Amino acid sequence: MKILRAIPSWITSAVVALALYFGVEWLFRQGKLTIYWQQVCQMAGIMAITSLGLNVIYGFNGQFSLGHIGFYAIGAYTSALITKDWQTQWSGVRTGALAGVLALELALVMAGVVFMLLRVGRLQKRLRETLSRWLNQFEVGFLSFLVLAVALIISMAVGIGVMKGVFAALPGFLENLLGRLPAQMATQVVFFLALICGALLASIVALIIGLPLLKLASDYFGIATLGFAMMVFSALQNADKVIPTMKGARGMVGIPRLTTWTWAFVLTVAVIIITRNLRYSSVGRAIVSVREDEIAAKAMGIDVARYKTLAFTIGALFAGLAGGLYAHLYTFLHPSTFNFIKGFDPLIIIVFGGLGSITGTIVASAGWAFLLEGLRVLLPQGFEAWRFVIYPVLLLLIMLLRPQGLFGGVELGWLRPPKVVRREIPTPAVRPVEVVANPDKHSSESGGVAQ
Repeated sequence: MKILRAIPSWITSAVVALALYFGVEWLFRQGKLTIYWQQVCQMAGIMAITSLGLNVIYGFNGQFSLGHIGFYAIGAYTSALITKDWQTQWSGVRTGALAGVLALELALVMAGVVFMLLRVGRLQKRLRETLSRWLNQFEVGFLSFLVLAVALIISMAVGIGVMKGVFAALPGFLENLLGRLPAQMATQVVFFLALICGALLASIVALIIGLPLLKLASDYFGIATLGFAMMVFSALQNADKVIPTMKGARGMVGIPRLTTWTWAFVLTVAVIIITRNLRYSSVGRAIVSVREDEIAAKAMGIDVARYKTLAFTIGALFAGLAGGLYAHLYTFLHPSTFNFIKGFDPLIIIVFGGLGSITGTIVASAGWAFLLEGLRVLLPQGFEAWRFVIYPVLLLLIMLLRPQGLFGGVELGWLRPPKVVRREIPTPAVRPVEVVANPDKHSSESGGVAQ
């Protein structure tokens, strides 16, 4: 036991992860697991990614968000459009969708940068201070709104210009670049770019809607994000009016099956590493401090708005990545997969595992996937729908017996908090005491001075 304790925890965790990967891969190759159970294994990884994203938002930062499913849907449809275009050329060019998404993301970033450079808040404040002497409150507010509108128009104009320029140049460049690769490798590169593009678009949308919404208190923020999720759901149902290949309420088909156990496992591990390092960094401690006491965090000089926005954006990034993997696992997307009821799944998982616990979220994600599908097999034919009754009852029992979740604040292996290295504080050198040769003489001299 002493030898095991002496081994660094990252080594033991890496050995466990490799054993899990190669063990499941061996089962796949030997035919011990059917394609159905292979998909369940990959779905467990996908749920872990999106639940860790919500854990960053709600578990670490304390923001009660019900719109997580909206970012999941954005990542799924965005990546599916890109890979479907590579296979079927629905846009006319194989790289048309990839170029369009990249141009859109760059345009949104540039518009945001221009809006920040205009310093609208400072302009509005100066305007109010100057004009409030001559104009009434309504007139000052109207002029302040005009300043905001003009800044938005300028930012959008710059963004549209950037988008047109980039979109005109990118398709040919990407076609030449990807066309030089072998066909199989090019498909995998396009899939990777599609996942990244979907995740980035979800995070950019989160940044745009998060800036105004994160000013709300927790309950109101939850209601506002629920409205965002419903808005995304309605937009997907009518998406065929804008992009016909999305098929709207009929569901998007023709998505290539590119998600594999390797992709799901590697990306899950990458998200776990990012989440763990974020949690124990100075940024992560600032994020958690906002959850513990927002007023105290503000009093300590922490920029609350900044860290709320950062946590919300990172959580949306993970959700978009998970959505991309989901789209290429089942090769069919329907708006009902992303309704607000499905959005409760990651919320249940992080509460089930323990709010803020990375280990609990991973274990609960795997338990959620295998419990739902296991009940489908175990229950008699015709009673499969009863798993949605049994599963909530189990959840209710666990919440009554262990309100803090399965793991509470406990982490295992490398996910534990790093040990704090105690620094030796140098003790100040003791000044040697002067030895008085004749104490009687010294005391008499001191007394004489005092007298």
